[in-house]
Amino acid sequence: MIFVTTSHDPTELQIKKAKKLADELGIPYLARKDHPNISETIEGEYCYVVEKSRIVIKSNNLEFFFHPSMAKVRMRNIQKGLKDHLIESLQLTGSETILDTTLGLGTEAILMAAFLDSGKVIGIEGSTPIFVVVRDGLENHMAKENWINTAMKKIQILHADFKQFLRSCPEESYDIVYCDPMFENPVFESSSMNPLRPFAIYDTVNTDDVDQMLRVAKKKIVLKAHAKDSLFRRIPVDRIFGSRRSQVLYGVIEKR
Repeated sequence: MIFVTTSHDPTELQIKKAKKLADELGIPYLARKDHPNISETIEGEYCYVVEKSRIVIKSNNLEFFFHPSMAKVRMRNIQKGLKDHLIESLQLTGSETILDTTLGLGTEAILMAAFLDSGKVIGIEGSTPIFVVVRDGLENHMAKENWINTAMKKIQILHADFKQFLRSCPEESYDIVYCDPMFENPVFESSSMNPLRPFAIYDTVNTDDVDQMLRVAKKKIVLKAHAKDSLFRRIPVDRIFGSRRSQVLYGVIEKR
């Protein structure tokens, strides 16, 4: 059973927020006092728990919630003088509007937005659970780092299938289009990604999708893949940025 509830002893604001979310999703709201042990009510599915400062998805074997931890790590490395291959591949001036077709946890959108002065990121997420958790996180998470809070304000998240969304966009409506499909060869050591995997959409990217991205982009598109994936064997790119150690690659196709 999929439902919305709250943490124990909720405030009126939590209850109101939970009921509103249940109405939006068309699923039941269950008062926590009537269901103190939610694992018994889930019955192999999952539920949304509206806590005081976040929304958490809980199932019998995982918790999924918003956190910008990897964005922090990557920015710390950049500040130490290390290369970030995504930022290197984008070559941002700061005024770009970027379409992130596969927002996920928003880690890379936050990192990109941190390098935008007057620009912004439009993030597309097709998975309803991921969309709900990340939308709430971008709106309500308060990080200790001011740059994260500033970056999150530059991200707009939309719930849509990215393939359909691309085909609805006018020509050259974004400066850069970014696409990070789920890897064919997952990196299970990535603890930040593992709770997201059951809810992710595993659509692959084909040449027609890339043609649509190029139609929508003014400057370039950037694709992300694992070195062992088939993406860059199927899709020719102009340049590849990445490291042998991580085997995470970013392929750039310039708009001509």
